[in-house]
Amino acid sequence: MNQTSVTPTPSETVAAVDLGSNSFHMIVGKLDNRQLVIVDRLRDSVRLGAGLLPDKTLSDDAWERALDSLSKMGQRLRSLPHHAVRAVGTNTMRQIRDGGAFLKAAEDALGHPIEIIGGREEARLVYLGVAHGLAAGDGRRLVVDIGGGSTEVIIGEGLEPLDRESLFMGCVSMSARFFAGGKITDQSMEQAVLAGRVELRPVRRMFHAGRWETAVGSSGTAKAIERVVVANGWSDEGISKASLKKLRRALVAAGQIDDVKLDGLADDRRPVFAGGVAVMSAVFKALEIEHMQVSDFALREGLLYEMVGHTQHIDVRDSTVHALMQRFGADKRQATRVETTARSLLKQVSESWGLTEAEHTLMLNWASRLHEIGLVISHNSFHKHGAYILANADLPGFSRQQQAVLAALVRAHRRKISDSLFNGLPTELAECAKRLVVLLRLSVLMHRGRGGSHKPPIRISAHDREIRVDFPEQWLDEHPLTEAETAREAEYLAGIGFTLQYA
Repeated sequence: MNQTSVTPTPSETVAAVDLGSNSFHMIVGKLDNRQLVIVDRLRDSVRLGAGLLPDKTLSDDAWERALDSLSKMGQRLRSLPHHAVRAVGTNTMRQIRDGGAFLKAAEDALGHPIEIIGGREEARLVYLGVAHGLAAGDGRRLVVDIGGGSTEVIIGEGLEPLDRESLFMGCVSMSARFFAGGKITDQSMEQAVLAGRVELRPVRRMFHAGRWETAVGSSGTAKAIERVVVANGWSDEGISKASLKKLRRALVAAGQIDDVKLDGLADDRRPVFAGGVAVMSAVFKALEIEHMQVSDFALREGLLYEMVGHTQHIDVRDSTVHALMQRFGADKRQATRVETTARSLLKQVSESWGLTEAEHTLMLNWASRLHEIGLVISHNSFHKHGAYILANADLPGFSRQQQAVLAALVRAHRRKISDSLFNGLPTELAECAKRLVVLLRLSVLMHRGRGGSHKPPIRISAHDREIRVDFPEQWLDEHPLTEAETAREAEYLAGIGFTLQYA
């Protein structure tokens, strides 16, 4: 059944439903200042693929689980018009042969039409979703989405998928084939990984390591593996080749999936976890992946973004920052003043301070725009509230590390400052963040009066942790308040080991 082609209005609520072979997902979103905001989610472990019988019909148990899940989603979605809901079925739904009986029952339970999409269309939508959750300009990406019955592999750039394939293997099918009853042996794991590599062999050249720069995993298997390897200290973030090897050894050592004692492994993921690990291991080996980051976005987010027409080639982080400014009522004129001054100061010290990468400029720009978003909560401690928002909010396009840096800049942009504010950052990022925050603090200081009056050009030089700021001759004598604030700023910066001289 085809989806109605009416375009949702900018203020309309939209929803996507992903009927996967292992889990059913529903997400509900709404456009807020041109930013898609997720307002509701529901996930059910339906294990539809495990209920597919040899004659390609569904078992009674799988039928009942599926309709029960869809009925719950239908209660949330029945009030929405058909054009505002897009539901799609993937691998297992593609295989069911019962004359359309299950599809009709599923549509009745959901209250909306359900599309059955092909594997390559699934891959396209997966990439669209993942790409909207990542920063633009990261070069070519390999995206791997391991579902219950199929694995989508895509190479893309920006928002455009360039090559995409859907492979007939997934965590449910691989678990049923090689780990029946939950038994895990060294031999069964090796056979499962080898079977995955055989499946990948026809497309290995298309997706080999030389054709992409970063690898990204999406959906349940990738997220489950990342949770386990991070929780057990085998990886700091994402999935590494070494952490995946340790995970395989731990599963084999346990011998039985119910005996696996690993932090981070959810009970509803346990029955299909070994199969998912085998597929991921095959992907790593065949495509020579050393490290894979993991995205929170996938097929369902791709459905939503396609519905609202967000297909422009832009850095999604700019849209995220703009939406935050709108949502928290940031003073755009003040933000522009601070940003303009900060960019001027950065230009003067970028070489001496090693702040020459585009990301340094972007981070300073975004921090300048967002430094006052906490004012809507409290005036006295707005820098703390702003930092909390940035550290914990869902910020499309920003990695966890980038959010941490941005939060640190906003937290440290005023009042007393100490090294402890940067403790959560890697050493190299912490030093860059401290230098950026010096520039942000000086820019905020120059515009503390919040007026549109002309500010004098400031000359700044920096070497290591020594900073020199020169004002025009006699200017400080004529502006004693600024001189007093600059003197106090020198005391604050000493708290993180910087020496500020001015004249």
